[in-house]
Amino acid sequence: MILRQFLHTDPVALSYLFGCGSKAAAAVVDPVGDLAPYVKAAQDTGMRMLYVIDTHIHADHASSGRRLAAATGAEYVLLAEADATVPFRGVRDHDVLALGNVTAQILHTPGHTPEHMSVVVTDQTRSDDPWFVLTGHTLLVGDVGRTELATTPEDGARVLFKSLRRLKALPDYLEVLPGAFSGSLCGRGLSGKLTSTIGFERRHNAAFRIEDEGEFVRLMLTDIPAPPPEAAALRAANAGRDRLEFCLASTPTSGY
Repeated sequence: MILRQFLHTDPVALSYLFGCGSKAAAAVVDPVGDLAPYVKAAQDTGMRMLYVIDTHIHADHASSGRRLAAATGAEYVLLAEADATVPFRGVRDHDVLALGNVTAQILHTPGHTPEHMSVVVTDQTRSDDPWFVLTGHTLLVGDVGRTELATTPEDGARVLFKSLRRLKALPDYLEVLPGAFSGSLCGRGLSGKLTSTIGFERRHNAAFRIEDEGEFVRLMLTDIPAPPPEAAALRAANAGRDRLEFCLASTPTSGY
């Protein structure tokens, strides 16, 4: 298993490259900004990018996903239900993407956005047990994702509650690799620590540990920050519904 984490501060975000070194197969998740660091990381580890995955249609920045896929010959991956007009490989809940000895299983975890997915990664040379889960903006270190980006805050919160129950069913030891950290507006109590585990978040994440749906919805509807004015336009551009999508690729925005 090879794993690289990319830290971004404008916007505040996390991206990942992972894959199988022995079979030279890699995937990149939620790329932001310049393509060069991802291309170099793949070259340095001797891997070819097979997939570029966006966990959801982002509203805080212009995704680099399609540009990176086009530059490397990888498949651009979104959840099949994504309301996008750009070409992409649509994956569904429980689908598995093969990367040599590494597998990436798709979990549909809506709530932050309807098309949001998480990716459960297993290194079969070590175990049939999963090793980590890439949670995007569904589960974060210290909080969970906002729910008003693509639906009403209450409807999104009710859907997110069900998605979080799916993540709670994963093993406590499983590493959580989120798509944002402290400084991003996508959560209210985010930690500056860049990784966690399902078990630690279950015990110490105030939103994730709630077991009652009504209580969870009330928490999510409390003190919702105003969305940045460009959020809707960025989502539209990333989905291909705006001709400005590639022009926005270098536009810095605040994390969301």
